[in-house]
Amino acid sequence: MIGDDDGAADRRPLAAIAPLDPAPALLDLPPDLTQSDRARVEHFLARASADATLRAYRSDWRLFTTWCDARGYASLPASPIVTAAFLSELASDGSAHSNGRPLSKSSIGRRLAAIVFAHRAAELEPPTAQAGAAALDRVMRGIRNAKRSDRPAKKRPADSDVLRDMVRHITGSTLIDCRDRALLSIGMMGAFRRSELVAIDVADVAEDPRGLLVTIPFSKGDQEGRGQSVAVLDGRRMEPVRHYRAWLKAAGITEGAVFRRLTPHGRLTDKPLSPQTVALVVKARAAAAGYDPALFSGHSLRAGFLTEAGRHGANLFKMKEHSRHKSLEMLSEYVRDQEAFRNHAGEGFA
Repeated sequence: MIGDDDGAADRRPLAAIAPLDPAPALLDLPPDLTQSDRARVEHFLARASADATLRAYRSDWRLFTTWCDARGYASLPASPIVTAAFLSELASDGSAHSNGRPLSKSSIGRRLAAIVFAHRAAELEPPTAQAGAAALDRVMRGIRNAKRSDRPAKKRPADSDVLRDMVRHITGSTLIDCRDRALLSIGMMGAFRRSELVAIDVADVAEDPRGLLVTIPFSKGDQEGRGQSVAVLDGRRMEPVRHYRAWLKAAGITEGAVFRRLTPHGRLTDKPLSPQTVALVVKARAAAAGYDPALFSGHSLRAGFLTEAGRHGANLFKMKEHSRHKSLEMLSEYVRDQEAFRNHAGEGFA
């Protein structure tokens, strides 16, 4: 790991979702608006969807327009049958637009959502609402039925044993070593999403005799920014407080972003890490500890906490409170396997 210069996130205006020439005006604002008023309106329109969602939609939309251009089809507006042909190719083998492999039904659904989003942003009727949309609907049902048996590849959770191995194998005292120890331990013990982790500011963290209290101004589950508080419990195994203090002291950070990018030469910058870099750190540190990095992702930290909590019989409602999931159902996969053999019906005679 030699640095974190992974490029700035794509934060162009919402109009960048339609890179056609000439591009339609996706924000159809009155021409008599002043420049400052227009800028404010565009800013808050762009904030109507999460940055990560917009980045994904932009990427998906560019893919669709490239596919249409290669065939001479109109992409805006796109007809239901053209959209169906695009999605059908993504569901099949050998598509150059899906790295030569069929996409999952959830990925195909996201591509369709991006196409619908672009049409609505341009104030055009999306393919799902046009005449002939029934054919597109039938194709989507066919794709879902064909992929009914597909199981998404699950990444391995970084539970307490894995996390401890990863941190123990970070033996150096460089800035990147200090940062990664804090990033991993706090990320796991706070069950943070990658976007939440990189958004933590020094002012958001308060020390408590039992650990850290981290305020999250907004997140995926709190798009309106009501704010949520996360208690990061300290302990002798994970030691998030010790690693947090060591990182801030080594980096001389007193304000601003907690987890920051370093230059290729290991110098501190004032720029926060990107969510993508969190995944790279997890993979690299897993590999250094002897694990297969392909089995891990940025989500492994969050999944690790929930898996470990389920393994120890934690209260499901307390798990939901800590992870900030919207429903208990979303937590079920983390506890189902752990509960399978607990108080088993055959325990008395097996």
